[in-house]
Amino acid sequence: MRDLIVIKNSGKTEAFDREKLFRSIKLACRNRDVKDEQIEKLVASIQRRLETESADDTVTSAQVGQMVSDSLLNLDPIAFIRFVSVYRKFSKVSDFKKIINQIPEADEDAIVCELPKTSLF
Repeated sequence: MRDLIVIKNSGKTEAFDREKLFRSIKLACRNRDVKDEQIEKLVASIQRRLETESADDTVTSAQVGQMVSDSLLNLDPIAFIRFVSVYRKFSKVSDFKKIINQIPEADEDAIVCELPKTSLF
């Protein structure tokens, strides 16, 4: 495993913190039917993708957030909405309406596809 550095929106940098990522996802999944093992697999997958896609051991917080958002949409759409509402700092009901209206309807057992690209992402 490589030591990744995350570049925040403010320009500040910090070491990639796998536990922080786990806690953030776990919070979004609180009271949902998502097991810690599923979250751990998701975190491992995101970390591998970041390591693979980073040429110089740096990633942006936007890259991390997008990967988490995409992964949560497939895992649990409610957790996705929770995460995105904090990550994107929703402040109005219309922010929630926009994102909810973009989530594709799916059968309970279907895997949801990637969210369409919008000005929110």
